[in-house]
Amino acid sequence: MKKKILFFTILTALFTSAGALAIKGQENTSAPQQQVLTDSIVDEWEAEEEIDNFDFLYTGGETYNYDVIMMDNLMDEAVSHIGTPYRWGSKGPNTFDCSGFTSYVYRQEKNQFIGASSRDQYAQNIPIKREELQRGDLVFFTSPRNRRGVGHVGIVVDVDSVTNTFTFIHASTKDGVKISKSTDGYYTRRYVGARRVRY
Repeated sequence: MKKKILFFTILTALFTSAGALAIKGQENTSAPQQQVLTDSIVDEWEAEEEIDNFDFLYTGGETYNYDVIMMDNLMDEAVSHIGTPYRWGSKGPNTFDCSGFTSYVYRQEKNQFIGASSRDQYAQNIPIKREELQRGDLVFFTSPRNRRGVGHVGIVVDVDSVTNTFTFIHASTKDGVKISKSTDGYYTRRYVGARRVRY
């Protein structure tokens, strides 16, 4: 009888130890899985944060106050006048001189007066560097007769930030309203600077 009791006592102890080891083993194996899941959630959250930050930095809306819809409308208005003849002193819409064209386009879109002449527009709007150019900015050139002062103005259509070149729409004396490139020799030699319209 004593042997049977001793046998059952030892057997019970063995099962209890085995159960404890099994439970401990399960805890140990589940811990890494729980850690992996936690790390995965953190990584996903950090990735979303990086995307959010990237979008914030490069959309341009908050930093540059750049109104994409307004600028699209402004470009549509400008391009709609391609081919309109040049006439000195004319403010449109049937004929334009260079400053008459730029002021007319901005007035149609924002009812905004940017200056009457190219010199006024150069003086009244925000100075920017060439590498800061974006669509809608005003670009200025000397006139053929006066290579020192401002004599011609256009509106930037597109910018190539790699080559630091741009295209612009303007009322030229020869062809009327047209799109030209900053790399055209005539304009490369006469480029004066750029201005951004306040809006």
